[in-house]
This record gives sequence, C-alpha cells and structure tokens, in this order.
Amino acid sequence: MVEQAVFLVDDDDDVRKALTFALEMEGFSVRSFRSARAFLQDGQNKCGCLITDVRMPDMDGLELQRTVAQQKLPLSVIVITGHGDIPIAVEAMLAGAVDFLEKPFEHTLLLSSIRRALELNKNRGDRRAEINKAKELLALLTDRERMVLEKLTLGRPNKIVAHELGISIRTVEVHRASIMKKTRAQSLSDLVRIAIAIDRDFDIAGQPT
Repeated sequence: MVEQAVFLVDDDDDVRKALTFALEMEGFSVRSFRSARAFLQDGQNKCGCLITDVRMPDMDGLELQRTVAQQKLPLSVIVITGHGDIPIAVEAMLAGAVDFLEKPFEHTLLLSSIRRALELNKNRGDRRAEINKAKELLALLTDRERMVLEKLTLGRPNKIVAHELGISIRTVEVHRASIMKKTRAQSLSDLVRIAIAIDRDFDIAGQPT
C-alpha cells in the first residue's frame, strides 16, 4: 500500500511554509503546493490527506475537491476557510470533505483533523482493495454466470432462478458450482459479501455504475 502523506495546497507562502514545518515536526510526511493545478500536475502517487484553502486563484478549493473526487484519488479532504467562507466550507463538507478549519485555527485541532482524515482514508483504502479483488473475481465469470449470481445474491432459490432465466434447475446448479469455484467462495454468504463489496462501484452484471 502506498504510504500516506499530507498534501497542503495554499497560495499563501507564509501559511504554507509554517504549516509544513509544524506538521513535519509532528512526524508527518508533507508535500506542499502553491496552487491546485501544481498539485494536480504533480505526477507522484497521492494517498492520504489533502488540506486545501478555499479561496485560491485559477482553481479554488471546491473545484480541486471535485477534481480529486472525479479522478478517484485516495485522499481525504480538509478545507481551510476564512470566516466569510463558512457557507462554502459547509458545501465542501456536504460534497465529502472530512472537516473544515476556520482561520486562525488551533494546532491541536489541525492535528486531530489530519489524524482522523488519515484513518478514514486508510479504511477507504482497505475497502478499495476489497472492491478491486471482488472485481477481479467477477471478471472471471461468463455473462450467464453473472446473471445467475445476481439472482442468487437476491436470495432467489435455484427453482426461481431457473424460471426467471428460462433455464433448467440443473443448469442453474452447474452455473452455481462454477461461480463458487471461480470466486473461491465456500458458501452463498461468501458470494453475497463479494456482491456487497462492489455494490456502490460496480453492478452485478459487470457494468460500471
């Protein structure tokens, strides 16, 4: 797994330097950028916590947050805001930001937010690995097997699956055995867990959601 880091995006040089120094003293790996575009154009792996100011020239913090989400970067977002930007910060929270910090903020509050963001991101990373594994297993199935799996994970008995798909019960049993073998599932509950793992990212028929 890629090591998590803190990514700081702020066009204010003094703020950026001060925060970088303070966080590195706390043992965090910090990479700072003076603009959203500089951050996005940086080709190195990005995993961990993104701290971004709301108001920046060219691309603001909300647009950066949306771009990070669109690119599915493994980053939890913390927004830094001035007093007049609270409604914007709330909008960022509704869009998935972990927290927003109003300037000037306490050092302990920043550390608490970063640690929470990194923990949330770590858990998301674990879930992403589970999803990717489920997708790999699903890719091994034929179209017909995916259809059978969809019915099975909805709790349909073999007889009903056979009726709904217009095939024999024996054919359903053959498909089920093949699905179990390919996914290395030991029980129907294992198959359900695979389906749940990919529920938000991939439909059971193998099409992106």
